Amino acid sequence: MEHGPKNFNGDPHATRVLVAPLDWGLGHATRCISIIDALISLHCKVYILASGRGYFLLKKEFPDTVILRCKSPEIRYSGTGSRNGWVMGLQVPKLWLYYRRDHRLLRRLIQEHQIEGVISDNRFGMWSTRVPSVYITHQLHIKTGHSLLDKWAGRWHRRIINKYNACWVPDDAVRRLAGALSKPESLAVPVHYLGPISRFMQREPSDIQSDLLIILSGPEPQRTLFENLLRAGLKNYEGKVLMVRGLAGEEQRVVIEDNIRVVNFMGAQALNEAMLQSDMVISRCGYSTVMDLVKLKKRAVLVPTPGQGEQEYLARHLMENKYFYCTPQQGFSLSRALEEASRFDGRVPEYDCNQYLQVITGWVSSLKS
Repeated sequence: MEHGPKNFNGDPHATRVLVAPLDWGLGHATRCISIIDALISLHCKVYILASGRGYFLLKKEFPDTVILRCKSPEIRYSGTGSRNGWVMGLQVPKLWLYYRRDHRLLRRLIQEHQIEGVISDNRFGMWSTRVPSVYITHQLHIKTGHSLLDKWAGRWHRRIINKYNACWVPDDAVRRLAGALSKPESLAVPVHYLGPISRFMQREPSDIQSDLLIILSGPEPQRTLFENLLRAGLKNYEGKVLMVRGLAGEEQRVVIEDNIRVVNFMGAQALNEAMLQSDMVISRCGYSTVMDLVKLKKRAVLVPTPGQGEQEYLARHLMENKYFYCTPQQGFSLSRALEEASRFDGRVPEYDCNQYLQVITGWVSSLKS
């Protein structure tokens, strides 16, 4: 996959847009890649505000783009997963401070860089009364796994969204890939559906290089727990395996262990090829990964992160609609999962994965006018 033309850093008349993805996992950063490419192709000068692993990933993907680094909150997750909703609830004061800090930072960035428009992927404080700001989310309805928390978080999230000028939803308005998560909600701002977004390109692969492609992602300690679980299951697996550990902020390491090749991270183009050249993908049930699989029409075993209500709901939705084979981490067996996935008759409907281009084009035109 090739990105669009280089940033228009030397054009004083280029529309200046700030893109700010949330840093909870890599999904928000990865789905912003397509949006950044579209903005650059529309002759915008793009500034990226990122933190954590998302910063390192976007820095590798866009070396010619101005990337501003900021701190991200140290959010704790439960090691068991069952208490994640309450653990997150106890961190609300920290999230509120993070929201306020981001909002103050945005005011300064607008002034320093003459920003004309802001696109925030789930980054709560990136709204402005000075320039148009857009909020991207596929979670118009929050799923935490606890009904009381769902109601509280839903009201709080709607208040955040209504601070912006518009909400963009990376899903289809009719055949909702995210199910109830992206169901239309009563909001005070316009809602535009972008269709599923993926940074990857679909084409026929030259040949199959890996029987299994394992893509690890998500917050610690669950990322490491899942990696260890898979490594134990691979001891008795004889096929070719490529494991991408999802450690974008670390030094690249490539380790070959008999039939298993392990890398710390892959850029978008390399991962695109790896997915095309794999027979089966094993990954978390993150929504950005699901959109990638839909576009590339790949078979997959999806394992939701324990305690992340959004992923656990999404897994149930995808299984019920026979889109992808999904199984919980508790009691996970690699051999059993692969056997059951081989018998799973999954059929994903066709989606327009370029729908977002029309929305972004219209928005950039409105900034110029």
